[in-house]
Amino acid sequence: MELKQLKEKSADELKSHLIDLRKEQFSLRMQKVTGQLPKTHETRRVRREIARVKTLLGSVK
Repeated sequence: MELKQLKEKSADELKSHLIDLRKEQFSLRMQKVTGQLPKTHETRRVRREIARVKTLLGSVK
């Protein structure tokens, strides 16, 4: 998701998006462990998006 789109979300929406990203990150980690992860770049994308959301949540408070 683009940074502009993330900035338009409220704090509650960002928190729910963060939860979804954490679930996706867990799923990707499990796929990697079992050898079923075809797109390894997805892990990096999710990790960076989590960092973006956490940064925005820090500035919202």
